[in-house]
Amino acid sequence: MRERKTDLNHQIHSHDVYQSAEVEGTVIGSFFLEPDLAYETILTIEHFTLSANRIIFGAIKKLSELNTPVDVQTVTHQLVKDDQIENVGGVRYLAEVAGSVPTTANFPYYQAILIEHYKQRLMTRAASDYLSNPTEEAAEKLYSTFIEAQEIGRKNEQSKTDVLYEIHEEMYEDAGELTGISSGLHELDNMTGGWQGGDLIIIAGRPSMGKTAYALGLAKACCENGGVADIFSLEMPQKQLIKRFLSSIGNINGLKWRNTFKLFTDKDKQRAKHAMDAYNKWDIYIHDDSRQTVADIRAVVRKTKREHPDQKHIVVIDYLQLITQIGKFERNDLAVGHITKELKQMARQFDVPVLLLSQLSRAVEQRQDKRPMMSDLRDSGSIEQDADIVSFLYRDDYYDKESSAKNIVEVILAKQRNGPIGTVELAFIKEYSQFTNIERRYGDEPA
Repeated sequence: MRERKTDLNHQIHSHDVYQSAEVEGTVIGSFFLEPDLAYETILTIEHFTLSANRIIFGAIKKLSELNTPVDVQTVTHQLVKDDQIENVGGVRYLAEVAGSVPTTANFPYYQAILIEHYKQRLMTRAASDYLSNPTEEAAEKLYSTFIEAQEIGRKNEQSKTDVLYEIHEEMYEDAGELTGISSGLHELDNMTGGWQGGDLIIIAGRPSMGKTAYALGLAKACCENGGVADIFSLEMPQKQLIKRFLSSIGNINGLKWRNTFKLFTDKDKQRAKHAMDAYNKWDIYIHDDSRQTVADIRAVVRKTKREHPDQKHIVVIDYLQLITQIGKFERNDLAVGHITKELKQMARQFDVPVLLLSQLSRAVEQRQDKRPMMSDLRDSGSIEQDADIVSFLYRDDYYDKESSAKNIVEVILAKQRNGPIGTVELAFIKEYSQFTNIERRYGDEPA
């Protein structure tokens, strides 16, 4: 197997050198003909295959970083200084490359070819590594390489004119109150503008705060409006989650599901049938495998996106600490950081909001005011950095039985990259697994 892998990699390298040599020479020559391209190019040394061209490009980038004009003489001087002039074939090779390009008009095209060749090399080598060692870790690396390859060479920048045009059009076009997927809770929608595609949204809280019921309610709202939901339940089986949905739809006391034959009234049965009919019409998919990696989640979301390309799509993961980690990390916070980074990339790749539930540390219980804070997130640094929204759920009546805030849950928006932070109060009807609106809201400036 090792010999097969070596032979394959040798074939890949030989093929790339053959295909890229002429293009690489044209690109290098373009820098001599139009030195400003050295400041504008998105190429890096890794995009070149020939050793001589990698060395020359490195010298050109050094000169551009020092604001030194790029020409044959300055590049030669830099190569001599770096003791690399003999390794590129001397001044003769530089002169040949510099004189081989009649125009730079097609530079963007040749640059794109080198980037595409580089992406193909990355993917082929990752596939070869997987074939020689088909482990979960190698599979995850293959997935990660694929995602990273999609971003290479992608320029998302718009021209100033394009951006100004969009802003101008927005002044004369009513986009409505929501720009994202509605939560079904208008006070929360007022704060967030709806859940935005590409966002990683953390929903954190201590046990019994209602995290799962809250997240299911958000998925329910999406499906009620014709959307599609992927729910990854790493702890609770599908049947139990569906019963929660049915309780919420039909106003059925969740405790009665323990023995429906004895506890259900005729009215409960009627409500359950109505709820089942409604649920069956939704495009909602529950994945209850307790061992799921980010790669597993990504593959499922890709499939759903392909099957429902024109529907609003929401992803719920319950919860972060139960996602199976692939690979070895020195500390748990590094492993968590790898997972949240991958989930953020997935959200952007598929343009979906990813609602990621998370447990909080026990430090909350040691304080007099038990409202959660950023520091209460387990391995909070990476989570806070990658998340677009960090929200906490808090029930005062859980800690204080005499609290006046009976059946009230505070949704604390502690971070919102593109909106205000503050608190929204919602009514929590626990027996029905329902969250409903309360007309009171308060908040402050954006994070």
